[in-house]
Amino acid sequence: MKKVKIALLGLGTVGGGTYDILTKNRDIIMERTGVDYEITHIFEKYAEQLEKHGADLSLQTLDIDSIISQDSGVDIIVEALGGMDFPVQVMTRALKNGISVVTPNKAAVAANYDTLKKAADEGHAYLKFEAAVGGGIPILTPIQEQLSCNHFTDIMGILNGTTNYILTKMLKQGQSYEDALAGAKKNGFAEPDPTADVEGIDCANKLCLLMVLAMGRYVNPQQIPTKGITDVTMEDIQAAYNRGCVIKLIAHATLNEDGFNYYVKPEEIPLDHPLASVSNEFNAIYLDGDAVGELMFYGKGAGALPTGSAIVGDILAIMKALQ
Repeated sequence: MKKVKIALLGLGTVGGGTYDILTKNRDIIMERTGVDYEITHIFEKYAEQLEKHGADLSLQTLDIDSIISQDSGVDIIVEALGGMDFPVQVMTRALKNGISVVTPNKAAVAANYDTLKKAADEGHAYLKFEAAVGGGIPILTPIQEQLSCNHFTDIMGILNGTTNYILTKMLKQGQSYEDALAGAKKNGFAEPDPTADVEGIDCANKLCLLMVLAMGRYVNPQQIPTKGITDVTMEDIQAAYNRGCVIKLIAHATLNEDGFNYYVKPEEIPLDHPLASVSNEFNAIYLDGDAVGELMFYGKGAGALPTGSAIVGDILAIMKALQ
């Protein structure tokens, strides 16, 4: 049995959650997959991050070449660094060198999908990014596997926990936008700079990935018409509720005889629609396929362990394929 060698790039919230799952659930993972593995490198600047998770300090390195070179011996890297330029360079080189990549970095994958896919094909490696959409919600893998026989005509989702939390607090507790945003930051749902969340950019990245996998149409996130929630007022929310609706930040794509349409914007959703009851930091993705009909995937869209769960799921799929 081959022992699969894994390198973690970044041991922050998501990378740390991934490490914890791989180490604490090692026995059950090996029992269910029949695959042995070890973490051989952790690309992380701060030793205290390793200490926090009980990782051996000998795994720490800042020599990226020792991880992604063709003779490194590494089989899979988990890119959890965030950002754009450096992670894309690292993932591209790794894939070309035959090293498979798992990442939650939706911005990097969405903007560079063709480049990364080409690199994976060139290196006969796997590129997986389940955690990039919906955190712990399994959505991309079902689209590519169990549901791949479907022609999808509709994708509609609440894809950002920060904005959904804010809109929920404004509706249910009468909080101002500013107070709800402060609460989202306090609870760890919003970044110190929440621009990507509240302006809809994060949703556009995720919609891009959903469209390319479910509908076979790639649209650069910057080309997706996008409007955030910063202009939504309490008056808007109350007026919508009086009409039997709630306002949600919706990512929506349709592909039918009328054409291919897509956008991200605040939208009034009727109270009897399945997405209307999705509250706080939860995410949900609604799909309509010609064979399966209507489906909705629901769960926590962020967090160390939910996101780490999706990452480890991708790792296990690659490990099985490598045997």
